[in-house]
Amino acid sequence: MFQEILDKARGDISTTRSIIQTYFRLRDILFGEGSITEQEREDCQKITSLKEIAPNKNDWRVYENCAVVTRLYAIYENFVENLVREWIEYLPRIFPNYSDLNEEIQGTHQRGVANLLLKLKNKNINSQFYKDIISSLFICITGENQYEGENKYKLVPDAFLLHEQNLRKEALEQLFTNAGIPNAWNWVNKHINEYSAEIKLKELIDYRNDAAHEGFIDAPLGFDILLELCDFVETLCQALAELVTYRVIEQKKSIGQVKEIGKVTRWFPEPQAARAKIQDVNLSVGDSLFLVSETKGYCKLVKIESIKITENGQDIPKDNLLITDETEVGLKFDKDVREDLSIYMNVVNSPE
Repeated sequence: MFQEILDKARGDISTTRSIIQTYFRLRDILFGEGSITEQEREDCQKITSLKEIAPNKNDWRVYENCAVVTRLYAIYENFVENLVREWIEYLPRIFPNYSDLNEEIQGTHQRGVANLLLKLKNKNINSQFYKDIISSLFICITGENQYEGENKYKLVPDAFLLHEQNLRKEALEQLFTNAGIPNAWNWVNKHINEYSAEIKLKELIDYRNDAAHEGFIDAPLGFDILLELCDFVETLCQALAELVTYRVIEQKKSIGQVKEIGKVTRWFPEPQAARAKIQDVNLSVGDSLFLVSETKGYCKLVKIESIKITENGQDIPKDNLLITDETEVGLKFDKDVREDLSIYMNVVNSPE
């Protein structure tokens, strides 16, 4: 769930990280900094010939600084907007009627549609686009379904994305609140516990604004700081994806599309295996489960790679296991998890 846009952000961040490392290494070769040896430099004669056309070292770092922070902010902002967009498009699958949505979502949608139409009024937009927006709002309000399939209505995702401010903590929280996900930053703080997420996000945006608007950067960011910003943006995107997934699961639970089947009691990192107490479910190798903890800011989709149950003092592998009463089971997953996580499973025929 939301994995495709998260993988896209991770891929973009990985590319940015590689570029930082490549530039750092290349400057090391050209300007004789760092740990490169004379022998290594001699082995790089073709590369060192680039020194004749290379920019001034400090100017190079300034341009690198500007490019990296601008790119990282763009990755973050695009990820947030795409995440909200997918959440909005998913809502009709877990809120069967428009009237089931809370007042915050309905209000944002209706105001956003009006503002969107005004914003696009003077642009060369196909008239069918206006008709589609107005028609979708009419269906939402009247309940007259003109769509095929299960969804009785469609929301306009762009109506929720009309923000003009940089996505600092407050603006990010407001964007998610308007989309029906309040207190988003509380989840982020639980997920990112190594440092202050708010300070890091402010630093990134300040760096990006300086790069975009200032004519002079006195002290370009160092290698380690740029890589730390890459790590931070990746972790922040992961946290937000897990938050929205958690909200989907909570709603699906309330309408009977997922059910809680147990809890992880112990976790063994090296074999990526867990002991869990499970009940009232038929488990199979290859099944997907959601592991969730609201208090820890954690929500991941994992796949079962193996199942074991203790019989007569021995761990016996099983491909399938029907469990009625609470039973302790060994489960190997395809991802690292934690202890004290609630385990949820999709009910058959529920939407993904």
